[in-house]
Amino acid sequence: MAQSLVIVESPAKAKTINKYLGNGFRVEASIGHIMDLPKNDLGVELLNRTFEPTLIVSPGKEKVVDHLKKLAAKADFVYLAPDPDREGEAIAAHLAIQLLPMMKDKSKLRRVTFNEITQKAVKAAFEHARDIDENLVDAQQTRRVLDRLVGYQISPLLWDKVRRGLSAGRVQTVALRLIVERESEINSFEPVEYWTIDAHLDANLKPHATPKAGAQEFVARMVGIHGEPIRVANGRDKEGKEQILANALPDKQVVDEVLAGLERATWAVRGVDKKERRRNPTAPYTTSKLQQDASSRLGFNVRRTMGVAQRLYEGVEIGKEGTVGLITYMRTDSTRVSPDAIVEAREFIGKLGKQYLPEKANEFAGKKQAQAQDAHEAIRPTQVAYTPESIRSSLSEEQYKLYKLIWQKFVSSQMTPAVFDQTTVDVAASAKRTYDFRVSGSVLRFEGFLKFEESEKRARLAAKAQASKQEQAREDTLQQVSEREGEPQEETAERRLPELTQGQSLRLEKIDPQQKATEPPPRFNEASLVKTLEERGIGRPSTYASIINTIQDRDYVKKIQARFVPTEIGTVVTKLLVKNFPYIFDPLYTARLESELDAVEDGEERWTDLLNGFYDHFEQELVVAGANMEDIKRMEQATKETCDKCGSPLFLKWGKFGSFYSCSNFTKKKPVTVAMAPWKKDPKAVIKKITHALHFPMTVRAAVEDSSVFSKEVADTKEMVAAIAEAANESAVKGRKVTVEQVSCDFTKENFAAKPDLSAPGADDVPEEEFCDNCGRVMVLRNGPWGPFMSCPGYSEDPPCKTIRKLTQKVQQKPPVVLDEMCPRCGKPLLQRDGQYGEFIACSGYPKCKYVKQELLEVPCPKDGGDIAVRKTKRGDTFYGCVNYPKCDFASNLKLVNYVCPKCDSAYLLEVANTKGTFLVCPNNREALPKRRKRKGAAEEEAPAPPECSYQKKVGPPAGPLPVLKLPDPEKTRPVVESVA
Repeated sequence: MAQSLVIVESPAKAKTINKYLGNGFRVEASIGHIMDLPKNDLGVELLNRTFEPTLIVSPGKEKVVDHLKKLAAKADFVYLAPDPDREGEAIAAHLAIQLLPMMKDKSKLRRVTFNEITQKAVKAAFEHARDIDENLVDAQQTRRVLDRLVGYQISPLLWDKVRRGLSAGRVQTVALRLIVERESEINSFEPVEYWTIDAHLDANLKPHATPKAGAQEFVARMVGIHGEPIRVANGRDKEGKEQILANALPDKQVVDEVLAGLERATWAVRGVDKKERRRNPTAPYTTSKLQQDASSRLGFNVRRTMGVAQRLYEGVEIGKEGTVGLITYMRTDSTRVSPDAIVEAREFIGKLGKQYLPEKANEFAGKKQAQAQDAHEAIRPTQVAYTPESIRSSLSEEQYKLYKLIWQKFVSSQMTPAVFDQTTVDVAASAKRTYDFRVSGSVLRFEGFLKFEESEKRARLAAKAQASKQEQAREDTLQQVSEREGEPQEETAERRLPELTQGQSLRLEKIDPQQKATEPPPRFNEASLVKTLEERGIGRPSTYASIINTIQDRDYVKKIQARFVPTEIGTVVTKLLVKNFPYIFDPLYTARLESELDAVEDGEERWTDLLNGFYDHFEQELVVAGANMEDIKRMEQATKETCDKCGSPLFLKWGKFGSFYSCSNFTKKKPVTVAMAPWKKDPKAVIKKITHALHFPMTVRAAVEDSSVFSKEVADTKEMVAAIAEAANESAVKGRKVTVEQVSCDFTKENFAAKPDLSAPGADDVPEEEFCDNCGRVMVLRNGPWGPFMSCPGYSEDPPCKTIRKLTQKVQQKPPVVLDEMCPRCGKPLLQRDGQYGEFIACSGYPKCKYVKQELLEVPCPKDGGDIAVRKTKRGDTFYGCVNYPKCDFASNLKLVNYVCPKCDSAYLLEVANTKGTFLVCPNNREALPKRRKRKGAAEEEAPAPPECSYQKKVGPPAGPLPVLKLPDPEKTRPVVESVA
């Protein structure tokens, strides 16, 4: 029986859709993109300015493509059903390129899209199958070509001028620029002093008030004098406009004058203004708003939010109903909602109470509302009937939290406004002058769309009353940080005022003057960075996560207390690129490019015209940058710092790990070897050769088998001749090697001022858990053939989630610790270093001296009599091997013990630990030793001979549990595989 072939992006999505389509369809997954530009070539035609991309099958996808070709050749119809966005349309186009040659009837390849994975939406999509939208494909292809042109033509400049491995991105560089410029603002910020004055007043004039009467107290803030508002100048903004601080006084002198006037003032209510304030519901989630709220409310980073949302969209097992897609497509910038979903939401709200249901559905304006397509609907639950609590048992903790956020946001968007009673009271303190004070308070009269939030708030307040002081302090800190961000805050606590009337006298309890200072703008966190990118039109919803991931993976920024701090390399790269490419990396131009990409998507502009306009500017800047870009790698900048060793000036240089100070007396000139035959024949020629290559002062050395036996510093030719003669004394007999080398000071020190302060409080406050990019679950640490790695717990599930992260050593390592012990080879101090396989001890003279201290056993090697050292495999397992490797290949997984076997006189015993205990076993007792697995492909072994020795002795208890692998710092991991499964 022939079948129709349906191709989606991920196995999880395939599993959900297959349930709705039935037996006449076969659903397969392409596992993301199947074609891309080549990695080792630009892959874009520039000679004739056609910008035609060279697409190849993505490495590793050959088997997937071959499998799909075979199925397409047999299928009646082929339906391409990747995600409903530019990327999905491009995947569909690439699938068509590969599959059409295999199909007999080309007209039977169709494109289907659905905004939600439900039975109704999927069947409707197949009833309205269409052709591939070439405008969407062109828009995605244009973005890909733009990014390739920038990355492949600017990155080599950075490799040459700064460091290999760096990259430049069209959008990522602009995002990094925002972070670097914010850091510059913080560093150059000058605080402004200001004072506020609060008056604690009581409406009850009796001096000894009862507790009930005491509740009449309230606090008012000074806002003016004689009707003139009090203000403090706060400099100018970027546009040159003057900024002011309202309700503030400039200094203590003015404050003292005001306090003196308030001492004999009489206090009375000047006016009371009561009014009703309505707060309207907000629109359902767009991608950026979901990322912001998930960050501020749930603590999810952007990567985790999109991974969890992907799983909710593709489908989750819900009891007997099987796999169900719970939310609509999560990459959108539209607030539009389908009429059917609105009807369903209103029916649910009507059951809560008529007072919560508006007369007609709420509508929300969006950026592209007039052009919004079905594929760009807002993020919402596919069925309101799936309330968060009803399906909680089927969801993981992170899925439940995010789904609840989306569900409540959508339902509340169709509810009535919340109503507050707001009261503003003006108070006059009359003396020689009249001092104006004001206080405002609001009370929630009707919760409206805040119903869910108010219920949760009451639950949180009840829980907070029982929480520890530490948890309360943490919550207060988070609230203060959120307020500093300038984010709109909900009325978390009502401020109730006593009943006051105009002209009513008041009693002053106390005056509270407070000295304050303005604070610099806060550093970006993920939520505020996404918000800024969206406001400036930089990037699109589908790109925010990759932008943030890239600048972290490239080590351009670090997270300190969940805030982005630019690293030195990030700052240097940004300044170089902005200086040399002022047009391409301008935020306004980047935002304009995004608008032009939208125009390509809408068919209003040709993609080649956009690229021609871009490349005209880019090519000019590329030529200028190639000639004028500053060479940071070879920088030697004079400073006022002096060397701790010799007192010479220090230069600021650039190295593998950033800038550092180096002594100006350091040199890389190679030593000159003095051969005895030329020296005896013509000393003047040898001296000329030395003075031509080096300059005074110099050091004359003599060595025997790499061990120094003579060393003397010389300041002129006469001293050098005498020193060489002394060093060469009886050289033929002693086999000495005489060299003359430049006196060089190797003193260096870190340039800490240019690097993030990783010793600051909170710098090590990184999350202890790492989350899967794809599904948002907590990653687990596993051991593999090439050592430890992080893996998604769903790696072996059906369908699998094969996201892994390889553990790597990055710049942020423990600094080496100087030990009191000296190197036995060269006499320099030993250092304890942090390496790829843990801590080790090595000579501080590396690379000249490569001595590494090893832990040795007391047992000589059974093969060649050399030392046996304790070593580790890439997995971290311990074994014991001969130090003379590779000449001697002796190795053992069991520890060798220096004890002669009493039965067979073996020179050593082996330590074997198992569940029965710890034993000393003779190596000839094969029955008692652990059995080795046969190697793959090895021939069958003959029947074992009887053991030569039966000696074993119990010396300890059973072996304890295996050590728990320590979870690594997420900053020291990097993504290797990011499957969409």
